[in-house]
Amino acid sequence: MNSNHEIRSYRDLRVWQKGMDIAEKCYLLTRNYPKQEMYGMSSQIQRAAVSVPANIAEGYGRNSKGEYVQFLRVAQGSLKELETHLILSVRVKLATSDVANPILEECESLGRMIRSLIRSIQASM
Repeated sequence: MNSNHEIRSYRDLRVWQKGMDIAEKCYLLTRNYPKQEMYGMSSQIQRAAVSVPANIAEGYGRNSKGEYVQFLRVAQGSLKELETHLILSVRVKLATSDVANPILEECESLGRMIRSLIRSIQASM
């Protein structure tokens, strides 16, 4: 999607699209986790990963810029939680760093995008 594309929906936001890509990768990653982790680390990672684009979308749909910023901050918090779960997954040998590190790098990039979006919204308030 090019940068001149008109934003008509949260689905047009690059930040939401990147959040969805990360969530998808996290679901694929946790498919390989042991079944006993289904209600443990797997569900923690999936819940945090889905929370990021969900909060971006919900914030976009709010009536005020202040509310939008609040939801973006919640998305940031979920992103940090996700990063923590991924790092712990490597430390307890549920995932390899070869698999987790590229996702963590995408998380860092998304974090920068969210911070930039927050600054942009705050500057226009």
